[in-house]
Amino acid sequence: MSDLRSLLETHVGDGSLPGAVALVAHGDDIEVAAVGSVDTSGTAPMARDSLFRIASVTKPVTAAATMMLVEDGLLALDVPVARWLPELAAPTVVRTPSAPLHDVVPADRPITVADLLTFRAGYGFPADFSLPAVAPLFGALKQGPPRPQEVPEPDVWMAALGRIPLLHQPGEAWLYNTCSDILGVLIARATGQPFQDVLAERVFEPLGMRDTAFAVPPGQLHRFTGYYRADPDGGALELVDAPAGEWSTLPAFPSGAGGLVSTVDDLYAFGRMMLAGGTYGGGRRLLSADSVRQMTTDHLTAPQRAAGALFLEGQGWGFGGSVDVARLDPWNVPGRYGWIGGTGTAAHIVPATGAVTLLLTQRELAGPAAPEVMREFWTYAAARP
Repeated sequence: MSDLRSLLETHVGDGSLPGAVALVAHGDDIEVAAVGSVDTSGTAPMARDSLFRIASVTKPVTAAATMMLVEDGLLALDVPVARWLPELAAPTVVRTPSAPLHDVVPADRPITVADLLTFRAGYGFPADFSLPAVAPLFGALKQGPPRPQEVPEPDVWMAALGRIPLLHQPGEAWLYNTCSDILGVLIARATGQPFQDVLAERVFEPLGMRDTAFAVPPGQLHRFTGYYRADPDGGALELVDAPAGEWSTLPAFPSGAGGLVSTVDDLYAFGRMMLAGGTYGGGRRLLSADSVRQMTTDHLTAPQRAAGALFLEGQGWGFGGSVDVARLDPWNVPGRYGWIGGTGTAAHIVPATGAVTLLLTQRELAGPAAPEVMREFWTYAAARP
């Protein structure tokens, strides 16, 4: 594609997307495109400040907030989380991954903060979603596609989690998603503040992320995009959530795994901070350089990466996001950090080149793999001078 707008217009033109906003930045050289409409009805044109449900792009933000508390001394990477999460004080583990929920053994060691950040606590999604210990994650915990108004409040959610056995021993395997939600509860309990307030005060306000939150204020709903999924029979896109839907009021459980709403410029501010080693606004510091280094370093073993290939596609995992370790596709650069969201979003930084790449769409992913539009976008961003 000759430019970013042309790339997006191709997918809007063929009906696969109602609209999209994307940004590719290399230092001060920034290309932004907003194409299509905020919904399939053509209610309003997509704009640079349109609001999107960013889903799992929330995860790096949650990890950053966790590391801020580590720097403050409220948390420590190697400390058991039972101090703040007593529901996880004595976890059990299914004897084998395919064992029934009642066939358990005690955990070999406590779950630590580092286990949660690296997704190796024993909770989460494996490649095989049919395993008995996975079903309760979808049931009592409401994991899966984001449904913010259906998730119970944190204490109830944690009580349910404490009754679910681990799929693997702590530290043994990488499992997707659930650990970020646990981190949100951990942050709230460690600080004595609601999770949403911690993020607002510690991350969003300093970085000027004015539109990032767990709900959209009534006065801004006109900027909020619709959320769709593909009709399985190949027809028109189906509406999953309208602007005045589940994200129009603050949920009981602010999800650290996938609950945020944001804009391309807010996410760009977060990406710039990460690229700058934790600094922003001419030298003020949000995170230490060492915290950023730990977030953007792969912490997995080769077998853990292989077992998580359904989600990781051959790459590694830092804190809250993937880290490229292999040049498997044109966009893979060792050290590239970020993640994708199931609502059709993607956010990455490339420390080696100083790039930030952001793609916000409204179409739900059909599975863990990135869709064609994301792969085309990443290819374009990697080739852009």
